[in-house]
Amino acid sequence: MEGNILLFIQDNIRQPWLNPIMVGITSLADSGLIWAVVCFTLFLIPKTRKLGTMCCFAFLFMVILNNLTIKMIVDRTRPFVVVKNLVPLGRIPSDSSFPSGHTASSFAVATVILCRTKLRIGIPCMILAVLISLSRLYVGVHYPTDVLVGFVVGILCAFIGMRVGKFAYTKVTGKFPVLAKFPFCWRKEKSEVSES
Repeated sequence: MEGNILLFIQDNIRQPWLNPIMVGITSLADSGLIWAVVCFTLFLIPKTRKLGTMCCFAFLFMVILNNLTIKMIVDRTRPFVVVKNLVPLGRIPSDSSFPSGHTASSFAVATVILCRTKLRIGIPCMILAVLISLSRLYVGVHYPTDVLVGFVVGILCAFIGMRVGKFAYTKVTGKFPVLAKFPFCWRKEKSEVSES
């Protein structure tokens, strides 16, 4: 059944002009790269450090639950190995199929951003997460249930990450307030010393 869905996508939805676009979209989240960059960038800026902490924890929990636990326990074979005539596009993954790590990482981080920022920032992140998830079906490297469960895992990790991240940020910055403003506070102190 799921194999037939992927074959339908391949035979009826794939287009030569669309293929490189979808491969490009799916490549953004290879190894969670784009979301790792987002987490690190948000954490690096003092103004968004609390949000970045939540995103980092959501991403970390996703890696542990999705990639290091469920994937290894289920160990589902990729659809292009099993489904006859299904031709994958782009990079060929070597790990197990269930659940989709691209989907889980995308929704883990994008959900935190959607819940903790303005809609004009959160909605584009969610749209990107949806496009990345759909691209996994388009390029033929995941079953629909891989993506569906990846979505659920991502949402779960987002809410856990928000709670744990908020707690950790509050505790650490409560004891070490300078960390909330680092590195900009050091620059300010340095400039004040030079002026005096």
